[in-house]
Amino acid sequence: MHNTRYAPSGMVCSVDHLASAAGLTMLERGGSAADAAIATNAVLAVVAPHMCGLGGDLFALVHEPGRGVSALNASGRAGSGADPVRLRAEGHARMPHLHDIRSVPVPGCVDGWVALHAHHGRLPLAELLAPAIRLADHGFPASPLMVAGALGAARRPGGSDFASVRAAGDRMTRPGVARALRAVAGHGRDGFYLGEFGQGLIGLGAGEYTEADLAAPGADWVEPLKVRAFGHDVWSMPPNSQGYLLLRSLAIAEGLDVPASPRHPAWAHLLAEAARVAGHDRLDVLHEAAKDLLDPAETARRRALIDPASRLRLRAPAEAGDTTYLCAVDADGMGVSLIQSNAAGFGSMLFEPRTGINLHNRGIGFSLKPGHPAEYGPGRRPPHTLTPALITRRDGTLRSVAGTMGGDAQPQILLQVITRLLLHGEEPGQAISAPRWRLGTGGTGFDTWDAPDDAVLDLEEGATWADGLAAVGHRVAALPYGGSFGHAHLIDVRPDGMLAGAADPRSLVGAAIGC
Repeated sequence: MHNTRYAPSGMVCSVDHLASAAGLTMLERGGSAADAAIATNAVLAVVAPHMCGLGGDLFALVHEPGRGVSALNASGRAGSGADPVRLRAEGHARMPHLHDIRSVPVPGCVDGWVALHAHHGRLPLAELLAPAIRLADHGFPASPLMVAGALGAARRPGGSDFASVRAAGDRMTRPGVARALRAVAGHGRDGFYLGEFGQGLIGLGAGEYTEADLAAPGADWVEPLKVRAFGHDVWSMPPNSQGYLLLRSLAIAEGLDVPASPRHPAWAHLLAEAARVAGHDRLDVLHEAAKDLLDPAETARRRALIDPASRLRLRAPAEAGDTTYLCAVDADGMGVSLIQSNAAGFGSMLFEPRTGINLHNRGIGFSLKPGHPAEYGPGRRPPHTLTPALITRRDGTLRSVAGTMGGDAQPQILLQVITRLLLHGEEPGQAISAPRWRLGTGGTGFDTWDAPDDAVLDLEEGATWADGLAAVGHRVAALPYGGSFGHAHLIDVRPDGMLAGAADPRSLVGAAIGC
């Protein structure tokens, strides 16, 4: 099951083979890894609306030889009409999960593509979007993972694109998405945000958004975060992303006596405890202006809480999906780690009525507590689960690009994958396909930190840790091997320049392909 693919010059990994093929085509035409990432993501926006799309958000990390690592935050901001008082008056204690436009910040995906292309692209944007437009116009096979939610999407206003889907392989077209992509190809971000899609969104919002909200570019180049772990620098996004949780967990784990074999129950126990002590107060501390979340002294204090022989009883913080990931590496050594998301499955289950583009619900990350630094409000970005990762060697050269879907569990999944890769020397296919644990709540996948002591340790089928974890106080649950434990992808750059990559078998139609 753990198939690692190898290539000498370039590679693309994604959740869908059609998307990976589009990205590889751009590499073969002389495009950069950024070009490949945009083309791959554009196809995913067509064929994987249950995970991502033009109605969602985007984050990316880029390694460019000689220039280091840069980070792109293309997560949308709440509209000018955002009113937390009104939501509270309606009886909401937290942001509505589905069917409510107020949980839909202005989607950042297209702004992300345009910014990434402007800084790192080589081929014309229209050329990068052409494969996605062709598939949207002429049809593509419905993937097995889309089918389960397609019927519900078809019943929603604007969701008629999904009415033809009954089984995997059924042909589906998305003419409205094709028009939106053509607008981007011909007129850039304004063709999308100020065109058919933007006007439809303003109408659907009924006061949530103004044209000025959509006219303002929503992508920013920001300073990435990093920690040193297992002899490498591991990079992720700064707030409003929860990327700090991956980095803090890795920094904590490096100072623990992690067993030599990942099959040992103590391996899962120590990494799970590292994740728990890293993130138990996330709801209090994560907001777009958060600073100093990787303070070494605080990392050491949290590490000291971990008992190798017993599960820690955490105190309440006051006392102390869906998503898709893709990556690309080109022959010049540029690496792109890109994650793009609707949040929950098809997102908010609202569809912009003119194009049929489904809208994300990333606004569920906002707080409705009065005065909270992440409180829902005009122009604000919500806390985000999206956690891309990029790894460099001590000399600054690119080692790996990696990431996963998985809601709150993204840092937990990457903690396991990266530890397997860097500490245990596993091949990408082995690290990606190995059984995983996650902190489970039985809820939405975005509520892990509501009650961190109540989280059960979900174990994927094939894991060897259950008895040992129970013996040190964990409540464990066995779950089938599959998508509920994320779809992780990884490209590793060997010292001789050979690329080794793996797409997650849990995605069923994913592909790591190279040239």
